[in-house]
Amino acid sequence: MVKYCSKCGRQHADDASFCPYCGNDVRQQSSITPSNPPISRPPPSMQSAAGTSLWNQNFYRIRKKVLAVGNKYWIEDVNSKLLGFCKQKILKLKEDIRIYTDENMNDELFRIQQEQIMDAWGSFAIIDSKTGTKLGSIKREWASSAFYKDKYEVYDTNNTLIGKIEETSGGRALARKFMPGGALVPEEMHLELNGQKVATINQEFKIVGDIWNMNCINVPPDFDRRVLLSCILLMGTIERSRK
Repeated sequence: MVKYCSKCGRQHADDASFCPYCGNDVRQQSSITPSNPPISRPPPSMQSAAGTSLWNQNFYRIRKKVLAVGNKYWIEDVNSKLLGFCKQKILKLKEDIRIYTDENMNDELFRIQQEQIMDAWGSFAIIDSKTGTKLGSIKREWASSAFYKDKYEVYDTNNTLIGKIEETSGGRALARKFMPGGALVPEEMHLELNGQKVATINQEFKIVGDIWNMNCINVPPDFDRRVLLSCILLMGTIERSRK
């Protein structure tokens, strides 16, 4: 039976947990079959350019590929559909992480480009590979990330500070950094824009591999989610290796 979101009315998959368009929890709702169902399409603001709708959704999952040489990650949507794949290049003086459509790595979507040699306090630009446009950047706060909570500053395309991505619990942060076996403690982070919490980033407990879930329900529709996805990828490829 076709199902539609009770909040925005758009069609979603039968086994979906969240609506891919508005982020509404559809796990408990009953099936909705309106007599004149809406056409299943992204909102107009998400149709302005090819591929834009991929990066304005409200839920993403990032999974690490286990039993692989180097750091390799998949980016998935709420229905576990593959959106992107990245493989960290090793022995690089400056990080240059490329995200592709799939593991063939023939079609590049965007990249995370380190702007200084020292990543400890450097900034990372997020660049659309099709247009060369800078989507924004994130900068690691070295002192906090090294000794307390992991924290990044978020900048817009004009290099103006607009928010931060910060670990939620100081106690969990200290346990993960300084207790034996602390690296197994999953991280919980949030995004603040203009002082308001608008997204959560939660890591699942895994002895082997990484899984990160990102919920962006209150993120402005014009904020490109690739900035947040880039932060998670940096957490996996750089921060976790320091623990």
